[in-house]
Amino acid sequence: MTDKDIKNLPVPLLRLWDANLNRLREGIRVVEDIRRYCFDDESNAKKLKALRHKARLEPYLELLKTRDIEGDVLKSTTKSEAFRENIESIQTANIKRAQESARVLEESLKLLSSEEAEIFKQLRYSLYAIEKNLAVK
Repeated sequence: MTDKDIKNLPVPLLRLWDANLNRLREGIRVVEDIRRYCFDDESNAKKLKALRHKARLEPYLELLKTRDIEGDVLKSTTKSEAFRENIESIQTANIKRAQESARVLEESLKLLSSEEAEIFKQLRYSLYAIEKNLAVK
């Protein structure tokens, strides 16, 4: 994606991408750090780190300019997000969060580029595989 591509797109779409990229990377990072520091799971931590580094769209600054934290109509915490039972429940919530964000990016990027959309589809499927691997350990 180029500056030229972005300048012709509606701001709400760019806000959608910015928010979901943040959510995706944050969710992956939480699970990555849990695997790294709580379980000494180098293999999955490395896989998650690689996925997090793939979760990017350029130009970043153009997306950042559209961020509207004060105007976000759902920024308050929901009851289900206010409490977690244990480290595994944090891990599950965050891998689900990442998968959902990858899906939003995959679908909405089809408006611009099937190649960009495919990157996030593959990222989502990689997260599904990691989730299964963690659940059956």
